[in-house]
Amino acid sequence: MGIFGKIRDVVFGRKGGSDASSPPPPTIDTTQAPGATPPAPAPPPSATAASPAIDRSRVVDVENTLDSMPGADHLNWRTSIVDLMKLVGIDADFESRKLLAQELGRPDYSGSAEDNVWLHRKVMQGLASNGGKIPPEFLD
Repeated sequence: MGIFGKIRDVVFGRKGGSDASSPPPPTIDTTQAPGATPPAPAPPPSATAASPAIDRSRVVDVENTLDSMPGADHLNWRTSIVDLMKLVGIDADFESRKLLAQELGRPDYSGSAEDNVWLHRKVMQGLASNGGKIPPEFLD
């Protein structure tokens, strides 16, 4: 699971940390005779199919959720990607932010203030696209 997935799971209250897009572990078919050709595996679910891990019918008030987390009153998570990552319990060092930026489409992340503003905005947009209610000023 990527860093954005971890942020999303914390904000949306998901536990377990498994990525819904990863395939289940392989199983051993004990019903086949030794040496028999196993049946073809079922095709993976379509990428456009609704993921059971994302309930798009449930809207999560992201601002309220983050404000209610312990330590939110001491962090500027509304504008700082570093503070947002700290609030949800993810290491906010340069390497983690660089990985997150690459995951969200910015391969040339340098850690500048401009990059961090972009990264914060992209995380908020990602939360919105996963069913989060985001104040408009977080998306500008």
